[in-house]
Amino acid sequence: MKAVRALAVLVLVVLCSPSCGEPPSAPPTPAAPVVPTVDASLLGSLLGPTGLLKCSDQPYASSTQTIGVAGGTISAGPHTLVIPPGALLGPTTITMTAPAGLGVNAVKFAPEGLQFTTPAVLSMSYSNCNLLGKLLPKRIAYTDDNLNIITYLLSLDNLLGKRVTGKVNHFSDYVVAW
Repeated sequence: MKAVRALAVLVLVVLCSPSCGEPPSAPPTPAAPVVPTVDASLLGSLLGPTGLLKCSDQPYASSTQTIGVAGGTISAGPHTLVIPPGALLGPTTITMTAPAGLGVNAVKFAPEGLQFTTPAVLSMSYSNCNLLGKLLPKRIAYTDDNLNIITYLLSLDNLLGKRVTGKVNHFSDYVVAW
């Protein structure tokens, strides 16, 4: 955490400090103090405007499987959902999709809105994501179709495995976020 704070301070200092080179020809007058500005477009591209972790595209992947009362596992690309025994009341056909071309790592599930009696465990990879993904703690965000964050799942970030894992109570759209 100290390294993350130190990096954040360093980035802000670099972004806010005046450029190197010749000093200005005249110092600023007291009536017009110099206020460092930060280019919002630079921060937007670095951090992303929504808190979603920026990632390179992965190939489209989809899997459909019937999972019953005994539970089971379904995967799409590098992402996995583990449904524990007793989480479903009967056999249910589940489709897990990892869409491509979004600039984020996302998964979608069907049937949408499916509720679990015991939470399932969603594990998402972020191995193809930007440097920020390697520094800041990650979590899984529940989003709408436009990738607006609705809420965050209780998540655990595995930096060495480059995976974040969270508890899922119902099916919807999920994305790796910071």
